Amino acid sequence: MTTMASIKYHAVTNPTNTNDIQESTCSKQEQFPMSEINSSEGSTLAVDGEEMGQNNDSTEDKAKSSSDQEIELIYSLEDVPPWYACLLFGFQQQMTMFGGVVTVPFMIAGMLCVADDVMITGKIFSTMALMISISTFLQTTFGVRLPILQGPSHGFYFPALVFLSQPQWRCPEIVELNGNISANESEYEDVGWKVRMREVQGAIIISSTVEFILGLSGVMGLLLRFIGPLTVAPVIVLIGLGIYNVASMFASHQWGIAFLTFGLIILFSQYLRKVPVPIPVWTRGKGCRVEWLRLFNLFPVILGIGLAWLTCWIFTVSNVFPEGHTARTDIRSSAIADAPWVTFPLPGQWGTPRVSIALVFGMLSGIIASAVESIGDYFACAKLSGAPPPPPHAVNRGICIEGLCCILSGIWGSGLGTTSYSENIGAIAITKVGSRRVMQWTSLLLLITAIFGKFGAILATLPPPIVGGALIAIFSIILAAGTANLQFVNMNSSRSLCIFGAAVFCGVMIPSWFKANPGAINTGNDDADQITEVLLTTGMFVAGAIGFFLDNTIPGTPEERGLLAWHSNGSSEGDGNKPSCYDLPWCLSNIRQYKWSRYVPFCPGFMEKRRQTTVNRQSDQKV
Repeated sequence: MTTMASIKYHAVTNPTNTNDIQESTCSKQEQFPMSEINSSEGSTLAVDGEEMGQNNDSTEDKAKSSSDQEIELIYSLEDVPPWYACLLFGFQQQMTMFGGVVTVPFMIAGMLCVADDVMITGKIFSTMALMISISTFLQTTFGVRLPILQGPSHGFYFPALVFLSQPQWRCPEIVELNGNISANESEYEDVGWKVRMREVQGAIIISSTVEFILGLSGVMGLLLRFIGPLTVAPVIVLIGLGIYNVASMFASHQWGIAFLTFGLIILFSQYLRKVPVPIPVWTRGKGCRVEWLRLFNLFPVILGIGLAWLTCWIFTVSNVFPEGHTARTDIRSSAIADAPWVTFPLPGQWGTPRVSIALVFGMLSGIIASAVESIGDYFACAKLSGAPPPPPHAVNRGICIEGLCCILSGIWGSGLGTTSYSENIGAIAITKVGSRRVMQWTSLLLLITAIFGKFGAILATLPPPIVGGALIAIFSIILAAGTANLQFVNMNSSRSLCIFGAAVFCGVMIPSWFKANPGAINTGNDDADQITEVLLTTGMFVAGAIGFFLDNTIPGTPEERGLLAWHSNGSSEGDGNKPSCYDLPWCLSNIRQYKWSRYVPFCPGFMEKRRQTTVNRQSDQKV
């Protein structure tokens, strides 16, 4: 596994044909001994891109290679490991996620003009951890019911950054409070950072309502017929291109430390990803022994940040960094002592959310892209966890719960919405643990992290250049991973080259021109001017809109557009199994017996009769 971004989008852009899973059910798999939990040498599933079939030459080859793989699991979807094993696996999933989450609170604090306030950054982290905990529990219990961890969605960040870059929202000239920031938030009231946060909150709530309705009504399945790789790829590429200035802002505090962090992450995630490390373990049956684990492949970002942090500490105690230097580890150390041991973020802690229609429209492009990627994650996770392809009602419920959790994130004020994190899906391939119960225990661990105030304060003391180096690694791979969506498109076609090139080029050119020429739009209506300006300065919206329009208007075959391979894992029709593991828990599982459930998009039994009719028709044709 490489980084958050590479796995996140790889799971979407490399959709193995889950319809080819042979007679997969949700029954329990064979219980392997605990000694084999960390053994990844014998697994036929791999996380590296070259090992997951992305070099296949045709859709048929992908399907064959997918069906030829054997799913070897220690715990499958509905298996329940011992509680101590759940804690171990849950901690590993939590640490895997933190590699991509650790930089997000700094990004949000910088957007709100409080990048130097450790206390506020720590509170944002605690709020975000709480939202991840709640979202993960709801998604695994009532949503798609697969072992998918939720995390902050960067699709919300870029539109918010563009909106808050307008003249009326720009950060004031002076926000520094004599070097060491105190815990007194009243000193920032005149800066208006809470007002900025409330603007972001309101936009997240309103835009996420659209995603909630898309899942609740089942409309998302209809929209997927018109959305393909040539729409999603430019959006993801522009997410990576649009945040380079944020990375440079953090890295410029000390370029040496920034590139040390970047180099360490690349070293661990690429050069050393297949190098096993001896780890002493003890089990009741075999006692003490040494097992070999690909540690660098599991935690490249955390290891890179940890070693860079250690380097900064050495340079601090040896006074290589002079007093007051932002790369010193003691410049904000007083915040750790001031932070409470226990804290619990409350809804509306920053005040009543405000709504700006312009920002709402800007975030809608991120919502659609996030929903499409999440659907790809569902099918990838189902294959890796030994489950049949998720039926329409489970997919609809997953998107609905994702929208609901984004609404809750807006109400609590975490700064971003939530979405599925595919680096944790990749961790299933390594650990061979696909149990839903493990992810529910992970949500409990995240809840403990959220209410432990000291943890957020310690994280907030991370020197800015380390954050900058991590952002360089993460968002450079987001940019490159966006192009991986094109692997199923015929890029030898001039049609595909024209669409992708025009979308990316215009997504960079048009926002750059409008940023250099503020006030160029003058319709006579201030609200219309603001909406238009925010949309046209949001690169991901411009690129996605152009890609969507051209892809659906320029003539081309489904194979040329990449739709066949793109949607090959998006339908469970033709699968004769009845995936009861996707039914709602407890007494809600009895909903299937009522006829009206066939017509409710999020209820078990939705479209079941139609799918069975299709299966019977296909069987008759074969006969």
